[in-house]
Amino acid sequence: MTRLIYMVCAALAAGTAAGAPTAETAQRIQRVEQGLLPQVLIKGETPPVKYLTARMAELKVPGVSIAVIHEGRIEWARGYGARFIGGPAVDEQTLFQAASISKPVFALAVLHQVDAGKLDLDTHVNDYLKSWKLPDNDFTREQKVTLRRVLSHTAGLTVHGFPGYGAADKLPTTVQILDGAPPANTNPIRVDILPGSRHRYSGGGYTLAQLVLTDVTGEPLDKLLRDTVLTPLGMSQSTFQQPLPGSRLAEIAMPYRRDGTAVPGGPQVHPEVAAAGLWTTPSDLARYALGVNEALKGKSKILSAKTARMMVTPHVGMHGLGPVGGGRTARKYFTHGGSNAGYRCLLVAYEDGEGAVIMTSGDNGGELMEEVMRGIATIYQWPDFAPPVRTVAAVKPEALETLIGVYELEEKSLFVVRRSGGRLLGHIVGHAAAEMLPSAQNELFAREFDVTVKFETDASGAATSIRHQMYDRKRAGKRVDEARARRVLASIERSEQRVREQKPDPRADAAIRKLIVGIAGGNPDYESMSAQLADITRQQLKGLQGWFSGLGTLQTLEFQKVRDNGADVYLAKFDKGEIVIEAGIGEDGRFEMINLR
Repeated sequence: MTRLIYMVCAALAAGTAAGAPTAETAQRIQRVEQGLLPQVLIKGETPPVKYLTARMAELKVPGVSIAVIHEGRIEWARGYGARFIGGPAVDEQTLFQAASISKPVFALAVLHQVDAGKLDLDTHVNDYLKSWKLPDNDFTREQKVTLRRVLSHTAGLTVHGFPGYGAADKLPTTVQILDGAPPANTNPIRVDILPGSRHRYSGGGYTLAQLVLTDVTGEPLDKLLRDTVLTPLGMSQSTFQQPLPGSRLAEIAMPYRRDGTAVPGGPQVHPEVAAAGLWTTPSDLARYALGVNEALKGKSKILSAKTARMMVTPHVGMHGLGPVGGGRTARKYFTHGGSNAGYRCLLVAYEDGEGAVIMTSGDNGGELMEEVMRGIATIYQWPDFAPPVRTVAAVKPEALETLIGVYELEEKSLFVVRRSGGRLLGHIVGHAAAEMLPSAQNELFAREFDVTVKFETDASGAATSIRHQMYDRKRAGKRVDEARARRVLASIERSEQRVREQKPDPRADAAIRKLIVGIAGGNPDYESMSAQLADITRQQLKGLQGWFSGLGTLQTLEFQKVRDNGADVYLAKFDKGEIVIEAGIGEDGRFEMINLR
C-alpha cells in the first residue's frame, strides 16, 4: 500500500512538469524525488529510502517547487503538492515568497546603478540620502556606512530580520521602518558596532539601501527593480510589489506553520522590499543565477564582469555584495537562503552553470529543502552540498575514553563528549546529542549531522583541545577544568532526566513570567540571557514588545512537554490570544534559547 501511495504521488507530481524531459533527465528527476539523503553517509551502510512526497507529508509542508540548472540552462522545473490544502496543484508558475533571497536580487539593481555611475560603493550613504539621514554617532564618525558594507552585512547596522505585517495592517513607510516609528513593528535601524569591524547579518541595512536607491533614482522601487533586473533577466513571473496585487493571489502557494496549520491571514506583507519582499518562482530565480553567470563572463547588459566578480566574492565572512560565496574546490558557487513566515527557500548556483532552487510553503521546509538539495548535489556530482561519506575506524574503546570531556569553544558555547548507554555522544550544550563514531584514533564524526571533531592530546594521551567543524564552520576549543565539567555533566543529566520523566525545569516558570513582563514593558533583563540571545532580543525588542502588548495580560502559563534537547514547552494564555514558548536554561541560570510562536 505504501509503495502504491508513493507511485500515485509521483504520478501526480509528474503531471505538473513543463514539457517532456529526455529519458536521462527523467531518470534524474526520479532519483531526486526518491532519493532524499541524510546529512552523513557511512561507508558500508545503505541509507534509508526517502521519497519527497512522503517527507512533505511527514513535515507538514503542503507545497514544494524545484528548478535545476545543468550545463548552463534550466534542465527541469517541477511542482509538488498543493497551493493550499485541498487546493490546486503546485506547478512551475506557482509563486512563493523568496524571503531573504530578495537581497541578492535587489543587490543586482544597486550594482547596476554603480556601473551606471549613479552610485559609488565606498561613499557614505548619507551623501545619497535626501528624505532621511542615518543618525551619526561615535561609530559612524570613525568609519563610514557605505553600500559595500551594507550589501556585505558589515556596516554595523541593527535589525536582523522582519516579521512582516498582516493583510489588514497599516503599512509603514521606509522612513518609518528605519526609525522604528509606528506603525513599524521593528526597532530603529541604527549603527551600534564599528562599521567594517565584523560581519553581522542585517536586513535593516538592505532597507537603508532601499531608500538610497529610491532617493537617487526618484523611481518607485518595484518599477525600478522590474525595469533594471526582472525584465532583462526574463523573470516574468516575479514581482517586488508589496502587497501582492489581488489579481495574482490565485497564483501563490499559501504559507503553513510547523504544526501544519495555515499562517493566520495568509502571507505576511513585507514593505521591507529589498530585504524580504520578492514574490517569485524557482525557475525565475534560476534565471537570476544564470544572469549573474553571464555577467561574470562579460556578456550582460545589467552588470559588468568586474562588478559581478565583486558581487560573488566573499568579503568579511562569506557574504559578497548580496549572495554568499563559497566552494571547497576550484568550482565556486554563490548561494542564499530565505525564511519568511510559512516559507523556506534555497538557491545554489555554480559559476560553471550548475545549480538548483528549492522553494517551500511550510515552516518545516528548511529541513526538507536541505534533504532535497543533498540529493541533487549527489546526482549531479557537485563538490559541495552532497552528504560526506565517512568511514568508521577500528579504535580501541580505551583510546576513545581519553576523548571524553567538556570543551569550551571560541564563542563560549560548550561541546560535550560523553558515554551513554554504551554509545559515545557529542553535542553543543542546548542542542540534541548525536552518536559520535571514530574516523581515526583522535577524530570523531557525528552519525546524524555533518560534524567532525579533531582532538589534540598531551604526553599522557589525554585530550586537551579540539578543532570542531560543523559544515564549513570551524572552531577551536579547550578542555575545561574538572570542577566545571562535573557541573555541566550534572546539568545535562538533570535535563535528560526531565526529558525521560517529562518534568519542567523548576526555574523555568518564574523565569518565563519575568521575561514576558520585561519584554512587554520594554525593559527585559538581558543578564538573564546568553550574550547571543541578548543581542538578538535588543535588535527585535520593539516588535516583541508590540506583540506581547497586543496580547494583553498573561492569564495562565501551562507546561506542555520537554523537548529532546531539554527545552521546556509552555502554552501562555493571554487576554487576547495565546502563544507557545520554548525555553532552554543553562547551568548558569541564563536563557540559552527562547522560541516564540
